[in-house]
Amino acid sequence: MRTLISETEIRRHRALYLAVLGAVTIAFTLAFLFPVYWMVTGALKSPVELAQPTPTLIPERFRPESYADAWNRMDIARYFGNTVFYAFGGWLFVLVLDVAVAYALSKLRPVLGNVILGGMLASLMLPASALLIPAYLTVADVPLLGVNLLNTPWALWLPAVANAFNIYVLKRFFDQIPNDLLDAAAIDGAGRLRVLWSVVLPLSRPVLGVVSIFAIIGIWKDFLWPLLVLPEPAAQTLSVALSRLSLTSQVPLNMMLAGLVIASIPMIVIFLIFQRSIIGGLSAGAMKG
Repeated sequence: MRTLISETEIRRHRALYLAVLGAVTIAFTLAFLFPVYWMVTGALKSPVELAQPTPTLIPERFRPESYADAWNRMDIARYFGNTVFYAFGGWLFVLVLDVAVAYALSKLRPVLGNVILGGMLASLMLPASALLIPAYLTVADVPLLGVNLLNTPWALWLPAVANAFNIYVLKRFFDQIPNDLLDAAAIDGAGRLRVLWSVVLPLSRPVLGVVSIFAIIGIWKDFLWPLLVLPEPAAQTLSVALSRLSLTSQVPLNMMLAGLVIASIPMIVIFLIFQRSIIGGLSAGAMKG
């Protein structure tokens, strides 16, 4: 395999190579971890210490009660529950509908299937901000039905399902499944749905895990879209509620940082647990069947 620097050059200047590699690794690690460290330790400081012109890397006095105060005073439990409900509801709809679409495009080969797939992929070329107004108008007044979905979970779930990237990843993985397996199941009397349930889905666990993680994290961390479609405070997600509280209430800065830490913990834990599944699932679609 040809690389920018040959293995001979690396062996010849091994000390320099290891030094550069270590420096780059440390720099990127600090760039990613330092904001997290600053947020966690900032919540442990007092508001007076946070307001000092000279920042402190280590709190002068640790105040872990800031997390309990944030949980109680900012009513984080309600917004946390809202976000969990939206995230797992969206995950369920993404799995059911996106898997069905990808399976149809990959194995059922409908008429104009390539045109439909091309239209989906073309939507990825558009910036997300360009789709906000059409999507908002659609949610505010659903065509043909005339239903207003604002302040309802459907305003988050339906756009989450219409994700061309997830459908493409699933389709690429389904394309690698040999048709001989599906034909053998069909000869045994299995219908299309039975083949999907008994053959395709068990073989697709890696990519299903990847899509699941993307769906949950996407809804959990999204801010702009929930801000538009969930104006009612009682229905807001955690990220939107924290932003609103920071502007409309007298919440101390350390308490706000504690709320941000609480909001970040679930996604950090999910990523740390399933990071191998993410990498393995994405690379599995590139394997030859």
